[in-house]
Amino acid sequence: WGYRGDVLGGVPPWAEAITEGDLWAPDIAYFNDRYHLYYSASTFGSGRSAIGVATSPVLSPDSADYGWVDQGKVIESFEPDPYNAIDPNIVRDEEGRVWMAFGSWNDTGIRMRRIDPGTGMPSRTDDTVYSLANRPDADENAVEAPYIIRRDAFYYLFVSFGHCCRGADSDYNIRVGRSESVTGPYFDRSGTEMTQGGGTLVLDGWDGWSGPGHNSVLQDDG
Repeated sequence: WGYRGDVLGGVPPWAEAITEGDLWAPDIAYFNDRYHLYYSASTFGSGRSAIGVATSPVLSPDSADYGWVDQGKVIESFEPDPYNAIDPNIVRDEEGRVWMAFGSWNDTGIRMRRIDPGTGMPSRTDDTVYSLANRPDADENAVEAPYIIRRDAFYYLFVSFGHCCRGADSDYNIRVGRSESVTGPYFDRSGTEMTQGGGTLVLDGWDGWSGPGHNSVLQDDG
């Protein structure tokens, strides 16, 4: 692995009023003949957040066609909203449709919107905000960082429970559920729906390592 440069060169002007200078949690997907890099603009612990997207026709900085262009805001949230517009993840379903899972912590947890592959923005033909995971009975609705893969007949939704960023006191842990539909419902191994606090444990902290979470999954040809 080697550092190849900064994608945007700084915070886009539209996001300066939302973030204190950081862009979080990038996720990249290829569709409509270009790479789409979705990212979060927020401040830690705030529900005032937004997801933006930048595009490039190629990934290699050595190519003459290389160059990321910010396309602006995809979705945003405000403090009263029941979701937080951070932690985007793009997945394509069996029909080739594009979807974005996102969200964390707030009352209704992980959400999903359909994406228009022509624009990279939310679909105008399907404006439903789908609910994928939640922890309604927990002291804190600590669920975030969705990541979805499709394997055989199922979609697998990975999320992080608990708290990150507390050093040795971090209790982040990775959970998973599966569904026959990309929009859910997702169930864990015991049959509990993930919107009702379900999630099969994948990875927890151990001696010397605290709070593993916000995972991604690489599927190889094997």
